[in-house]
Amino acid sequence: MQSSIDWTQPWYDSVRDTAQAVSSDELSRAALNRVCSTKGLTNHRDLPLSFVEQATLPKELTYETFISISGCVPTRNNLHDFFNALVWLSFPRIKKQLNALQAANIASSGIGARRGALRDAATIFDENSALLVVDHSARAKTIVEDLRAHNWVSALLEQRTFFEQNAQVWLFGHALMEKLITPYKAITAHVWVASVNDGFFLLPHTQQRDFLDMQIAAELAADEFTTACFTPLPVLGVPGWWHPQDLEFYQDSQVFRSKNRHQKKG
Repeated sequence: MQSSIDWTQPWYDSVRDTAQAVSSDELSRAALNRVCSTKGLTNHRDLPLSFVEQATLPKELTYETFISISGCVPTRNNLHDFFNALVWLSFPRIKKQLNALQAANIASSGIGARRGALRDAATIFDENSALLVVDHSARAKTIVEDLRAHNWVSALLEQRTFFEQNAQVWLFGHALMEKLITPYKAITAHVWVASVNDGFFLLPHTQQRDFLDMQIAAELAADEFTTACFTPLPVLGVPGWWHPQDLEFYQDSQVFRSKNRHQKKG
């Protein structure tokens, strides 16, 4: 299964080392659980986390509720669920906080025809988010404002050097990772902005990820969030993630849409 994934691509930086730690063989729940056990991971109720067969999920329970009350994550033998497991192993605090929010919302509001604002936001974060990490400088603030305004050329081309040195993009959404096995220009992430101190960029990769895991989990716990918290970003537009990235690339209005024309892409 891993043979179809090009792990050298920068969009897999956030989970590459975790995937290598699982196994180079055909992936299995047992291999995932070995890493899970080594890390001592738990869910938000402090129950030991494990990956189990999809058939273990009782018909009367939602997926989110089952994880919440048991610590068991139903996992099929496919790439979508494999990436989901990798994110659990890489960002366990964020994942458990998302599960806590969703399970609590289901417990209080039940399951209706529509998820509601909080569950919509949590689902988007879980499936399709990317973390844009920036420092506290005025230049970084300008880049974030340009992205929110869909000023793509300014944010991603004209300020490319600053972006490459003072910003990072970490993929979190497991569906997003799956799409990028076969990359195409229109793949668009829902971006969550994380502001950090300058010292963050001097940390080793694993410490950076652990820092983001703690900070963003705390942010999710502090306030109820909605889909308005995200801003779209065609991921192949991240500086250095595709070639060529010239002016013509960013002026493709079918992908890099103006603010009033943007619609969710997949």
